[in-house]
Amino acid sequence: MGFALPFLVHFRNRARPDHAGVVRLFWLGVAIGLSWEIPIFLSAIFAANPIVGFIREPPLHPIVFMVAHAFWDGGLFLAGLAFVQVLCSAPLLAAFRWQELVVLVVWGQVSELAVEVVSVLNQGWVYSGANSWNPVLFSVAGHPITLIPQLIWLAAPIAYYLCALRLAKHAPNA
Repeated sequence: MGFALPFLVHFRNRARPDHAGVVRLFWLGVAIGLSWEIPIFLSAIFAANPIVGFIREPPLHPIVFMVAHAFWDGGLFLAGLAFVQVLCSAPLLAAFRWQELVVLVVWGQVSELAVEVVSVLNQGWVYSGANSWNPVLFSVAGHPITLIPQLIWLAAPIAYYLCALRLAKHAPNA
């Protein structure tokens, strides 16, 4: 599904060219996602004490999952913007507004927690809780749900929002 997201965003944009900014916002989310997906997946491949590990052996090389996860990150950021559109008054991304940022941060926390729990329940990946710098928040099915991913998705929506404001300000339709 992750690999379908760029195509879905592209075809959505072709159907509604007035929403060209959505494509830029998707790729912004992918780029921000790569800022943690690359080190996390490289850790899984090369580190003696990786940040993340696979509960069962993945059917494809971890790099494939890294790219798919980055595409998912872009999609999660767009979903967060959809919540902003529903919950905040227009105009959106016109200027810094705490309400928009809070919606993105809350969505980031809820979606990250859901992704980690689903991964563990589906025997996907799990973050290592054996490090003092990544404390265990709680366990699901005997596997740790840890702090680092939650901190990532606390900082990431802030970075995304600030960059999205700049993109919107410099958009051709602005």
